[in-house]
Amino acid sequence: MNDKIRIGLIYGGKSGEHEVSLQTALAVTAAIDMSKYEIIPFYITKQGEWRSGLQLQGPPKHIAELQFEPAASSEEAFSIQPIFNSLQPSGSIATDGAATNQQIDVVLPLLHGTFGEDGTIQGLLEMANIAYVGAGVLASSVGMDKVMMKRVFEQEGLPQCIFRHFTRTQWEKDNAYFIMEIEVAIGYPCFVKPANLGSSVGISKAKNREELIEAIHSAFLYDRKVIVEENVNAREVEVAILGNDDPEASVVGEVVSTREFYDYKAKYVDGTSSMIIPAEIPDELSERIRELAIRAYQAVDGSGLSRIDFFIRKEDNQLFINEINTMPGFTPFSMYPLLWKETGKPYAQLLDELIGLALKRHQDKQRLQYSFEV
Repeated sequence: MNDKIRIGLIYGGKSGEHEVSLQTALAVTAAIDMSKYEIIPFYITKQGEWRSGLQLQGPPKHIAELQFEPAASSEEAFSIQPIFNSLQPSGSIATDGAATNQQIDVVLPLLHGTFGEDGTIQGLLEMANIAYVGAGVLASSVGMDKVMMKRVFEQEGLPQCIFRHFTRTQWEKDNAYFIMEIEVAIGYPCFVKPANLGSSVGISKAKNREELIEAIHSAFLYDRKVIVEENVNAREVEVAILGNDDPEASVVGEVVSTREFYDYKAKYVDGTSSMIIPAEIPDELSERIRELAIRAYQAVDGSGLSRIDFFIRKEDNQLFINEINTMPGFTPFSMYPLLWKETGKPYAQLLDELIGLALKRHQDKQRLQYSFEV
C-alpha cells in the first residue's frame, strides 16, 4: 500500500514572473523528500496552456525538464479537460463510480504574479475542494493588489510610505493632474510600480518628470493600475511568516543590493544582492518588526506562508511596511527559506510544515455547512 502524499505541483503561468516560478519549481523538486511524497507536475505555459507530465521519479536537473511539450501523436494529450480531471481531491469518484487514478492530496501552487498569486488559482482549487498550500482567495488577491493591500494596512494602523495610484483610463484622461499630484505629494526620486505584480517586474525609479512618464508607461505594460511611492533612504528588511490562525515569525533579515534598488536581476539573475541574516539591528527593533509582520499577515487573513517587507529609515529608524508577498520565491537566492533556515527550520522541514498546514486548513473547512434548509 502506498502511503505517500500525492502533491500536484503547479508552476509556470501566464505572468511576468513565469521564469521566477520555474526556478522555484526546480528548487522545490530538488529539496522535497521523494520518500514521503509523489509529485505530479502541472506546467502552465506563458500562453496559459496547461500541460501535465508523468509522476516525477526524481528531481529534474534543468528547468527544461519541467516544460513539457505536447505529444506529437495526440493533439488531446495536453488539452485542458484531462488536466482538470486529474486534479481530483483524494477520495473523489469518477463518473463510472470508480475512484480516480489521479487523486491529489494537496496542491502546491508555485505560481508568482498574475493568474497565480492573485487568488485566481486559489479560487479554482476552492471550487474543486482541493487542499492547497498558501494563502486563500482573499489574502492572495489583497496581497497581490498593492493599492488594496495598502488600504488594508492603513486600516490596521500600520506605518507606510506616501503613495498615489491611478488606472490607465484615469492617466490617459488627465495625466497632467497626476504628474502634479505626484510632484507635490511625493517628489523625486520616486518609485513607479504595476499595482498587480511582484519580483520587481516593471518597477522603475524616476528622478525627474521625463523619467516618471517613461516609468508609468512601462508599468502600464504589466497592469491597468499603477502605484507611485515615495523614495525613502532606508534599509530593507524582511520577515518570513509561517502558520494559519496562530502564525509565527522568523528572524529578521536585511537585503543589501549593489544596484540602485533591489530589482529583478539582483533577486534572481546575477546574485548582486547580499542577505544579512539575522539583520544587524537592535533586539527591540527586531521584535517590533516581527510584531508588525504578524499584524499585517492577520490583517489580510493570511494562511500558510508569506514574506513581509519593511523599510527602516536610516535617519531615525522609523519603520514603514512595504508589502506582503503571499507566495514568496523558493529559489537559491530567495530570502524566505533562508530566514527559516536561520530560525531553525531547514528547507525540507519547511516544506513538510507547509503541506501539513494546507491539509489542516482543508480539514477545518470540511466542518463547514454550505447548505441551509428551513
